[in-house]
Amino acid sequence: MRALVIRHDHLSLSGPVGDRIAQLGYEIDELTVVPAERHDSPGVEFAFPDPAGYDLVVLLGAPWSVYDRASVAPWIDGELELLRTAYAAELPVLGICFGAQALATALGGSVEAAPRHEIGWTAVESDVPGLIPAGPWFQWHFDRFTVPPGAVELARSAVGPQAFRAGRALGVQFHPELAEETLLQWLDSGGRREAVAHGEDPERLLAETRARHEESRQRAYDLVDAFLARIAGVTGSSGAGRGRAA
Repeated sequence: MRALVIRHDHLSLSGPVGDRIAQLGYEIDELTVVPAERHDSPGVEFAFPDPAGYDLVVLLGAPWSVYDRASVAPWIDGELELLRTAYAAELPVLGICFGAQALATALGGSVEAAPRHEIGWTAVESDVPGLIPAGPWFQWHFDRFTVPPGAVELARSAVGPQAFRAGRALGVQFHPELAEETLLQWLDSGGRREAVAHGEDPERLLAETRARHEESRQRAYDLVDAFLARIAGVTGSSGAGRGRAA
């Protein structure tokens, strides 16, 4: 089995989500759209692969907005086309934060600025706690998506939708892949300043992330397992084959 993992920038790591996918026997092709040296000018050319060669597609977060053409053109159009192709072929897709917003856009939804930011560990209201537990999940975003036509909203917060299902695709606004290493990279690359500007304490975010290390990793593992079993319909992705966080 092969999994395509799209990193939009060098600061977005797949963390426990990628770890769990590898543990389940997937050979992972991890591609980075915007290289480190272009992080401040992300409008690069990027050729997305044909998803037909994969059994799973995962799209991670990004510090940009799907609708900010000045930042993400020309590559965002290629990503939206990849998502439409994967969806039409009924390939399992997991979109995280920016990846979920791109998935929503590709399937006919939209993305807009949220009425307020969400930064930090946040509980969500879930209709399917066996698939999307209430959390808390880590959040760091300023946009929100609308659920595409024909898709089903699965979870939400006061800011907007937090998860939706469309066929064999799942989009989540929060960051199940977040681990201390990733958060440190974000904070050291402008995140401290951004957090403070929005009234958040970066040291508190880091301390809580460390304290939640084991539970958040297990929650990410469980989310991957439930996604593969209940949405992707992948045999053997749950039950006796499911590991626990070490």
